[in-house]
Amino acid sequence: MEIPRSLVLRISALFLLFICGRGFYLPGVAPEDFEKGDLLKVKVNKLTSTKTQLPYTFYSLPFCRPEKIVDNAENLGEVLRGDRIENSPYVFKMREPQMCNVVCRVTLDAKTAKDFKEKIEEEYRVNMILDNLPLVVPIKRQDQESATMYQQGFHVGLKGQYTGSKDERYFIHNHLSFLVKYHKDDLSESARIVGFEVKPFSVRHEYEGEWNEEKTRLTTCDPHAKRAVVNSDSPQEVEDKKEIIFTYDVDFERSEVKWASRWDTYLLMTDDQIHWFSIVNSLMIVLFLSGMVAMIMLRTLYRDISKYNQLETQEEAQEETGWKLVHGDVFRPPTNSDLLCVYVGTGVQFFGMILVTMMFAVLGFLSPSNRGGLMTAMLLLWAFMGLFAGYSSARLYKMFKGSEWKKITLKTAFMFPAVVFAIFFVLNALIWGEKSSGAVPFGTMFALVLLWFGISVPLVFVGSFVGFKKQVIEDPVKTNKIPRQIPEQAWYMDPTFSILIGGILPFGAVFIELFFILTSIWLNQFYYIFGFLFIVFLILIITCAEITVVLCYFQLCSEDYLWWWRSYLTSGSSALYLFLYATFYFFTKLEITKPVSGVLYFGYMSIVSYAFFVLTGTIGFYACFWFTRLIYSSVKID
Repeated sequence: MEIPRSLVLRISALFLLFICGRGFYLPGVAPEDFEKGDLLKVKVNKLTSTKTQLPYTFYSLPFCRPEKIVDNAENLGEVLRGDRIENSPYVFKMREPQMCNVVCRVTLDAKTAKDFKEKIEEEYRVNMILDNLPLVVPIKRQDQESATMYQQGFHVGLKGQYTGSKDERYFIHNHLSFLVKYHKDDLSESARIVGFEVKPFSVRHEYEGEWNEEKTRLTTCDPHAKRAVVNSDSPQEVEDKKEIIFTYDVDFERSEVKWASRWDTYLLMTDDQIHWFSIVNSLMIVLFLSGMVAMIMLRTLYRDISKYNQLETQEEAQEETGWKLVHGDVFRPPTNSDLLCVYVGTGVQFFGMILVTMMFAVLGFLSPSNRGGLMTAMLLLWAFMGLFAGYSSARLYKMFKGSEWKKITLKTAFMFPAVVFAIFFVLNALIWGEKSSGAVPFGTMFALVLLWFGISVPLVFVGSFVGFKKQVIEDPVKTNKIPRQIPEQAWYMDPTFSILIGGILPFGAVFIELFFILTSIWLNQFYYIFGFLFIVFLILIITCAEITVVLCYFQLCSEDYLWWWRSYLTSGSSALYLFLYATFYFFTKLEITKPVSGVLYFGYMSIVSYAFFVLTGTIGFYACFWFTRLIYSSVKID
């Protein structure tokens, strides 16, 4: 059967997109066609600031309002992100340019002037949406002639000084010059929106006579006299009793960009080289560790074979007695074995959630047009992966000769989520105190609890029940009744030292990509390079597994058989480096000044670090578990 050439080309293109890490995605929503003259309704979203990290609703400031404010239905992810999408008085007609449209006139009082000044001081940005596309401000890059960068939203205003004065003044962006880009097929009259840009200006509008909403003509911006706003030379100051007139222009521009790839400009990645450097750097670490693991495996297996053939010299036998000597203690259950089972189960739950999310993202199912889709998908997957959490913790618990499987199930279902929920609840209370739209409403909080208790907990029980019914995992060697004494260890085999050393390489494999993830979260930028991220995730898995196996082997060679917890903590310690890097990032890249915002940052980063600890620790544990079973099952014990 011959495969069509077009299909081969499509598959090849998808493969290249994946390898290059470019933002491949499915459109996510059906396209909407607009005829000439059709109404285009602009929606407003939250006000955001990278200085405070506290979003506010658009109408928390006295901007122009429509007759009735209508809230858009948001999904779970959008609510948790602080998105609050509402209608606005900005309404255009498709492919009909407008000039100097007056939206409304606002007279400030002391309170509203203070509110505007605060938001300008904290560099808040206004976010708008048209046909599901976010509003962007185009900025020419200084270092590249043709390249244009896009920033989400425009600043509420700016600070400046009048000529000859040293006093700092606040000016508001009250004139918006919109540009709507559309793609039109020559065969039809309808068009699709592919771009939504704005250039904000601050203009002290003037008019003659008394103000009349319908009849007043502005002298500073007049469509009849073809007088347009092109600069902010005469800006509108924010002060008590000042009158502000909000106006806008809208222009339409035909574009060659097709509707399906309209997000490409937003997701355009100009630093491919850094990501490739990140992957090459990580691969060097992997090759180094793989070499060590291969050497250990070959050495141990070779020595075993030579022993069976009685070809060992006395010197060789003496050198390698270490790990074989502890065969009667290596599978002795550890202290706090219940807790280890819980953490391993939680790690499996996390691993499943991240792996499935990554695969969906790489295949393009988590479209950027579906705001909050990524977070919603992760929360739902977390709940459903409870099945595997229960199964893996129960299997391990039974291996440790445990009998109270319901107790271990309850701990697995509640321990990690309870810690995260407690931190989240405290942070949410702080956000409530700041009257921010980022505060999660009671209804959403109830939905999260329902997701936890209604889906996750029952699935953990089902998984545990199935896992406990399974045949117990048999140890490859028998455990002695009396524990063997562990000889005094060299300084470099000290648990604390080896655990801290073990976390450096897994962190080193991901820290460059981590920079981009932190930038997208805290500096309000798009992140859609899941191809690169997936490769880095695979490298992280390999690195965690290999570093744990190497250090576990050295530990057993020095006749220390307490490897259970150490294998978990070795790769899990990379979370400590992640938190330290997050602290470094806070002081070097962010301009957060509010104490509440600082608490929010470190609160959320502690949740991320805790989750990273559970994930990496579990990978390391299973690698070491597999390794010890493999080497001890290959040894003949007399």
